[in-house]
Amino acid sequence: MTQAQASHSAATMDIAGVEAEARRKIRARKQLVVGLRIAILVIVLGGWEGGARLGWIDPFFFSQPSAIVAQIVEWMVEGTSQGPLWTQVLVTLEETVLGFLIGSVAGVIAGIILGRNKLLSDVFSLYIQIANSIPRVVLGSIFVIAFGLGMASKVALAVVMVFFVVFANAFQGVREADRYMIANAQILGASPRQVTMAVVIPSALSWILASLHVSFGFALVGAVVGEFLGSKQGIGLLISTAQGAFNASGVFAAMIVLAVVALAADWLLHALERRLLKWRPQAF
Repeated sequence: MTQAQASHSAATMDIAGVEAEARRKIRARKQLVVGLRIAILVIVLGGWEGGARLGWIDPFFFSQPSAIVAQIVEWMVEGTSQGPLWTQVLVTLEETVLGFLIGSVAGVIAGIILGRNKLLSDVFSLYIQIANSIPRVVLGSIFVIAFGLGMASKVALAVVMVFFVVFANAFQGVREADRYMIANAQILGASPRQVTMAVVIPSALSWILASLHVSFGFALVGAVVGEFLGSKQGIGLLISTAQGAFNASGVFAAMIVLAVVALAADWLLHALERRLLKWRPQAF
């Protein structure tokens, strides 16, 4: 083996050792994060349960973890006062998904159109600001009056909750697109449509996907608030019924069900983001 080959082999071994050490540190950090999360959860739930049993916390108003778990189990086995628990979850989830999809698509389209057209942006900006300033709860009451207690009023409120979040990000993402890339595409003879599809939308994709994580939660809030204002089924009605009966365990149990739905949806959105943004370097 020549000296050059020996040096190359040693350098390769050094690089492999550094990579192995980096992977070990990453695994150790992930294990530390998981351990700390579990520890915080145990401390909070244990303190809550212990405080309720020792009389430091009034379980009538704040319930306790064991009672909340028992309530969830009861709903899963015996059903709720409105019917099976899974039916309530599916109703709320259907309203949320419909509102999320309609609001997201409308927000992306409006954001791209107004971001690419200065005249339309100047004309409609005032009206968008006025509409965005209206409290959503007020709109929820209007939608219940206009569309009734069925699914339409909940979907409409979810759409409104999602639209402005996605629109703002899509609009800003379009405005932040690289002007030099746009100019180069135009010099090469690209049409406005080609510039939008090949340059502007890919540049704004990170902004749009970032807004989807937040907007699904807003869609869920819109569906639940709409059900709380008036509905025949859904988790919002479940919360309202538990509140009317002063059943704190039922309120917390419904909140946990909502949290599980939101976390599952967020995981799916992260998977979609990783698939669409394969070109982006992975963050450690």
